[in-house]
Amino acid sequence: QVQLVESGGGLVQAGGSLRLSCAVSGSFFSINAMGWYRQAPGKQRELVAAITSGGSTNYADSVKGRFTISRDNAKNTVYLQMNSLEPEDTAVYYCHADGVFTLRLGVADYWGQGTQVTVSS
Repeated sequence: QVQLVESGGGLVQAGGSLRLSCAVSGSFFSINAMGWYRQAPGKQRELVAAITSGGSTNYADSVKGRFTISRDNAKNTVYLQMNSLEPEDTAVYYCHADGVFTLRLGVADYWGQGTQVTVSS
């Protein structure tokens, strides 16, 4: 069974920083891309940033220059460094693992349980 465990959310003032972590555990052979999504109240879940196994990254326009995604393949962990946080960044942040290969299910996607990020003005 594959599990994604997130940590690092919390309350921060505008202009501050937070670092999110997401560790993937369980029986799997490989992970393709990993990423972070967020969902604010009353809004759809949106992609924040993603990174492939080779290190290619993709960011939402709203976070470019402020957020950095990175990945430690040896630890099966993805990070999201969030700087210059704004109240508009307030949301539940979800970790996503794409293309996880297991013998039991083949290739599948998995989600973390979400971590709350609140930015006060």
